[in-house]
Amino acid sequence: LAKTSRASSPKTRNGKTWTEARFEGFITSALRAAFRRWQPKYTCLREAYSETKVNPKSGRLAKHYTCKKCKEDFTQVNVQVDHKTPIGPCSTWDEFVEKLFCEADNLQVLCKPCHKKKTKKENKKNED
Repeated sequence: LAKTSRASSPKTRNGKTWTEARFEGFITSALRAAFRRWQPKYTCLREAYSETKVNPKSGRLAKHYTCKKCKEDFTQVNVQVDHKTPIGPCSTWDEFVEKLFCEADNLQVLCKPCHKKKTKKENKKNED
């Protein structure tokens, strides 16, 4: 899971058409896709549910969820389930899987702007 230089990375995976970085990206993406079906994620969403009301953009009824950070209500398409304890960086696949598939008490619903700010702050901290 350690990042490798793309310029000098030999292609050793998938019939020698993928670098290690490409392979790691593929596996990471597949695991994150599986997380979309992880039950604790839906438990977290259920706990953040506020009410069903008219969506001002569409004029239709839509479930709304409360952002843990700003406390405002948003439709499901405008919220994301965030890991309170950041997932990365990880040194092994076991560590990545353990952090990704956590229980609901380590998850929170954030609106997209709040999630973006939190992620940016975490990424900056990891660079230091």
